[in-house]
Order: sequence, then C-alpha cells, then structure tokens
Amino acid sequence: MDLMGLTEQVTAVEAGESGKASAPEYQGALGSLSVNASLTDVLARGVEELRAAESAGDLKETARCSLAVAEACRRLGRTAEADQAWKAGYRAARAAGDAAAMAWALWSGGTLARQRGAFRLAYRLLALAAEWGERGGDVVVRGYSLAGLAETGRIQGDYAAVEELHEQLLAEARRRGEARHTVWALEGIAQMHRNTGAYDRAHALFEEAAEIADRAEDRRGWAWALRGMADVVSVRDGDVEQALTLLSRAEAACRTMELRGALAFNLKMRGNVLYRAGRYDQARELYTRALTEFRDMAEPRGTALSRLGLAKARARLGRDSAETAAELAVLRTELNRIGLHHARDMVDKAAAELGVGPLPGPVPRAAAATTPPDAYRAEALRATDVAGLR
Repeated sequence: MDLMGLTEQVTAVEAGESGKASAPEYQGALGSLSVNASLTDVLARGVEELRAAESAGDLKETARCSLAVAEACRRLGRTAEADQAWKAGYRAARAAGDAAAMAWALWSGGTLARQRGAFRLAYRLLALAAEWGERGGDVVVRGYSLAGLAETGRIQGDYAAVEELHEQLLAEARRRGEARHTVWALEGIAQMHRNTGAYDRAHALFEEAAEIADRAEDRRGWAWALRGMADVVSVRDGDVEQALTLLSRAEAACRTMELRGALAFNLKMRGNVLYRAGRYDQARELYTRALTEFRDMAEPRGTALSRLGLAKARARLGRDSAETAAELAVLRTELNRIGLHHARDMVDKAAAELGVGPLPGPVPRAAAATTPPDAYRAEALRATDVAGLR
C-alpha cells in the first residue's frame, strides 16, 4: 500500500473511533433522533409521524416511519406490534417502488425473526434485504443486512461460517468510519473468542469496543461491551465485585433508553456472575426474574439460557438429580429444534458439571464435535459480498 492509501486508511479508522454514532434506522421526519433516544419517545414520535404520512398519502414517508415504529417495538419487547409494523412498512415501500426502503423493512423483519428464534426466516429475510439494498444503491442497509446474517450465524454457534465475515465487516466499518458498526463487529468477534476460551483476547476486544462506543456516544454499544467485559472478568478472574460494577453501569445506560432485552440479558449475566461465585440463592432469584422477562418478550434464546442457569442453581441448592437431568434433556431437545447449537452444547456441559450426565433421551447427531452448517444458512451466507459495500 502506498503512503496516500495508508493515510486514507488511518483517517478512516480514526473517524470510525471518534465520529458520533448515528441511527440510520431513523429516517425521514425521524432522521434527527439520536441513537440513544428513549424507545418510548421514539415509538410515540414514530406513531405520530406515521399517521401524518398515511393521511398525506406519502408512501415513502410511511415506510420510513413504519421502520422506526417496528424497531422501537422490537427493542421494547412488543414483538407482535413490531411484526405488524415492518410488514406494513414493506408494503408501503413496495407500493412506492422504493428498493432501499424495502430493504430496510426486510432487515427489520429479519432481525425480529432472529430475536424470536425463527432462524430460517431470519436468514431468508436478511439475505433479501442485502439483495434489495444493493439494488437500491443503499450500502448502509446492505451492510446492516450482512451484519445481521453474520450475527445470526454467531448466535447459532456456527463460528466457522461467520468468523471471516465478522472480520471483513469490521475492516469495512473502520474504513467507512462507522463507529456503531465498528463496535458491533468488535463485540461479535470478542464473543466468539470468549466462547472458545480465549479470554484475554475477548477482554481486549470488548474493552476496545467500549472505548470507541464511549467516544462515539453509542450508549447501547457501550452497555453491551461492558456486559461482555463483566462476563470475562467473572469467568477468567473470579472478580465478582468488578463484574457487578460493570453490569450496574451497563444497566443504568439501558434503563435510560428502555432497552428491555438488554436489561433482561443483564439480569441473566448477574445470575451467571453470582452462580460462579457460589452464591446460588441470589443467582436463582436473578435467573427467575430474567426468565420472566424473556418469556414475556417471547425471546427463546434468553429464555433457554435463563432456564439453563436456573436449573443449575436449583441443582446446586439440592434439587433431585433425576429431575435436573430430565429438565436438561428437555431443554437440550428444544435448543436443538430451534437451532441454537452453542446453547445446546452448553446444556451437555452443564450436565457433566453437575454430575447428572449422560442425559436421558436421544442425543442429537449434530451435538458431535462440530456443527455442520444447515443448508438454508449456507445458502444465505453464500450471497454475502462485503466488497459490494464500497
């Protein structure tokens, strides 16, 4: 690379680390809203502007406002309303012939599908969003859609399929100076390192993400990075107080924005920290609270992880081993059914840890060493082309 090219790259990286985070999902009349805006305020403003756009017969503005409403509802845990809103936005965008707006609606729908555990649908919608983003010439929604595909694979535990895509998206986010996506990519890569036992590398990446998010005033990304750091210092160092302090700081930020899902995951992580410290009564209480929240939001991943933590805490508090084994077996089957392969493997590890394995019932073939990619996931990921973002 020549000196000019290197200078451009460094400038892009600095911009990505120091530029303020934006919220491109807030568009049109809502384009001035901050990434840190209270979701209740976003929803109220979105509904108001949506009604005005519908009354004026402005299909493009209707689509833009529907997107903000859908995303606010999704993050508030109002999934049925989010589903209605993104579909209404897609219909308006299609009627207006606006390919980019169609892509944004599909991205919202795909993100909601992942949140609800409908992974096959998530891949389909996110791949379509990437395609329509390219057709509409909107590199931002295409980038968000590719990131959505990468995150879906990571949540399922198929790191081999999406690790390179995460790295490519990180490089592109730095090049374009997109602080929010830089933070997202760093956190995703850090989570994979944490889950494979590379704790030092994971902590360094979470810490970098927190610093960039803080400078960019991305409170959501900052809170997620602190949660990741808390997890690592708990499992690696056994530092309970530091972990709880980090989680308290993250919780305060999430409450300001009313990030219901993030708050529920914060509760679950507090349970993990206390469980590792042998404070099983307190852990059981937190897992129970998190489970209630996730069930109310119809969020299967958080529900499953909270159920797992609760089963482990109850076992440590003297629950009958046969009952524990039976519950873990049911949970493993459910996780395998919906495609949460990493979480499913965690159940087997928990059974071994608690001395109740092997679990009763058939052992899923996919539970062996590595998880083969599901056909629908492989097909969706084949369509990814990060170079197309340039």
